[in-house]
Amino acid sequence: MGLNIPFISRRSSPISALVVSACLVAGCAAPSGPNAINDPFEPANRKVHAFNKGVDRALVGPASQGVGIVPEPVRQGVDNLADTLSLPGDIANNLLQLRLADAGQNTLRLGVNLTFGLAGLLDVSSELGLDGKPTDFGETLHVWGVGEGPYLELPLAGPSTVRDTVGMVVDTAFDPVRRVFPVREANAALGIRLFSRLGDRARFSDTVDSLLYDSADSYAQARLLYLQNRRFTLSRGKTVLGGDGASDDGFIDPYADAPSDDGFIDPYEDPYAQ
Repeated sequence: MGLNIPFISRRSSPISALVVSACLVAGCAAPSGPNAINDPFEPANRKVHAFNKGVDRALVGPASQGVGIVPEPVRQGVDNLADTLSLPGDIANNLLQLRLADAGQNTLRLGVNLTFGLAGLLDVSSELGLDGKPTDFGETLHVWGVGEGPYLELPLAGPSTVRDTVGMVVDTAFDPVRRVFPVREANAALGIRLFSRLGDRARFSDTVDSLLYDSADSYAQARLLYLQNRRFTLSRGKTVLGGDGASDDGFIDPYADAPSDDGFIDPYEDPYAQ
């Protein structure tokens, strides 16, 4: 694994130790079979999945229904604010990935929306063709050559991998908004982001409910959907599989034998149906 991680000093720190640990786990872990998903922690993951389903049933689902009755213009404004708040972190990761064009576009988007979009309440940038280039530190690790590592399901956060879990921790610890704003404003920004996430849960409630409560094995379905979409996102829509089905993370694509017209299988199709 050709790993080249810039900006990590030799002096020990919690974040650098976390990144190095992720590199070691992701580099050494391997799937259990030629067509298997890398999920050595499945028993523990299934327990977390059951916990997450309980939280969704008791709290998240009902709360999202409440958000769903908020007028659409208000919800759209909150979504726009949440997107604007995410841009500084996106720009930082764009720079770490040496994707300077993306960093420039996100910087322009931030400036336009802050200046002409009522501090981000309106998405003027999209109207001008300045679409966002969202990213995260998990993608930064991918660009640096870190493999995805074993699949994980995290309490409350849901599906992830070792690499993406480290990325989420680093993004949270070094969030520019959290580090620059006073505590009260930073907490308000967090509330805006949570409200936006609940809005997403309401917007896709039929799909999420079908996945969690109607499928024969909601854990397997959620795992399949997450890994498929994440790998597709990191490949930026390009085919990342070799002739043997191996991905650039060193994994064998578990979907290679049953492609759909667009190269992917339906993530909601029951994998256990005969």
